[in-house]
Amino acid sequence: MKERIQKIIAAAGIDSRRHAEKLITEGRVSVNNIVITRLGEKADAEKDIIRIDGKTISLGKTKYYIALNKPAGFVTTLHDPQNRPTVVDLLSDMPERVYPVGRLDYDSKGLLLLTNDGDFAQKVQHPRFQKPKVYRVKIQGHLSREELKLLGKGIKLPDGVFKPENLKVEKINDRSCWLQLTLREGKNRIIRRGFETAGHRVALLVREAIGGLKLGNLKEGDWRHLNKKEIDQLLDNVSNENS
Repeated sequence: MKERIQKIIAAAGIDSRRHAEKLITEGRVSVNNIVITRLGEKADAEKDIIRIDGKTISLGKTKYYIALNKPAGFVTTLHDPQNRPTVVDLLSDMPERVYPVGRLDYDSKGLLLLTNDGDFAQKVQHPRFQKPKVYRVKIQGHLSREELKLLGKGIKLPDGVFKPENLKVEKINDRSCWLQLTLREGKNRIIRRGFETAGHRVALLVREAIGGLKLGNLKEGDWRHLNKKEIDQLLDNVSNENS
């Protein structure tokens, strides 16, 4: 059966569907020795020979679903032009190449998913399903009642509105405070930019949960495999939407 080539690449665990599209437009993908550069092209994974950078891809790989407690000081990409450490460096003993699902910025910590299942990655991070993500945030200074109301209404940013849900103060220190909040969108550094616009620099940021999956007792820098129940839970509203 013929399918879009980017979908076949994602299903093979090579990369996410979005990045697979980039590989195609860059001319790095060939089907039966013919270079493909148009995104609408299709192929049959069982009959056609599909190569990326000259290497044949296979659909027979074991699929992996990983929860990582990301430390600060790691980028959530496979390669970094500045040669900074990447999150995949923490999974050096993985038998297959995996890649991050979504992002968590360089200075932030906490729960990050990685996989080699392109369909899973596509569904979990698709904006249509808006997976709620819970964060603990330490900001400089204290929030006034007026600032809490302002955040509740939403703060306008150049690329949208920062409007945290379930915002509450957890702990107040002399010059800082800890907050907990929920977001359903993942614009780049939106929490940091939102609080900076409100006049408070973010000192620490930790992602505690994605959907119903919690960070729990996983130590910083450690990772574990997701079980079937957790995978199904992350895909639950996707299945309901498509049923």
